[in-house]
Amino acid sequence: MYLYRMSSGDFVPALEEFFGSAAGLSASVITRLTTDWQRERDQFAHRSLKDVDYVYVYADGIHFNVRLEEARLCALVIVGVRSDGTKKLVSISDGHRESTESWADVLRGLEHRGMTVPVLAVGDGALGFWGTLSEVFSETLHQRCWVHKMANVMKAGPKRHGRQCRKPPQLRSGPPPLSANATRSPRA
Repeated sequence: MYLYRMSSGDFVPALEEFFGSAAGLSASVITRLTTDWQRERDQFAHRSLKDVDYVYVYADGIHFNVRLEEARLCALVIVGVRSDGTKKLVSISDGHRESTESWADVLRGLEHRGMTVPVLAVGDGALGFWGTLSEVFSETLHQRCWVHKMANVMKAGPKRHGRQCRKPPQLRSGPPPLSANATRSPRA
């Protein structure tokens, strides 16, 4: 709601539509909650990553239709996967599109916070991420995201084939079974 330049006093009628008037959302409660959320966000964004070993990471930029000044809002997201398969949100930060400078800030921040070099990074075709990854985590292997690649190919395909082209054959009957090699840790 801040994006639409609403003051905390304007939040009350807007949020009453969702939660009802019994929710007790006064302007002071909204201000306190916003302060708490900002503190939690700052703690998350600055936490140490020294004790966590992410074997591979997914990187993506999520674009929103909200425009601030001339640029569209973009959230740069890193999800890490541990050797036991556990997925965790590692980083989410705002960026200018998916520029090299924006991804450099994210990846250097992760390095500064003690993140170990991931074995593999998976991402779409955004060149800013790949260029920066090679500088910051030079030992990390690169892999193009299969889902993004297939979506791009399907978008470019002829529309007359409709649903046939929308879902790749490999996914029509469900995901393939994992091989024994896929369950072994690459750091073992």
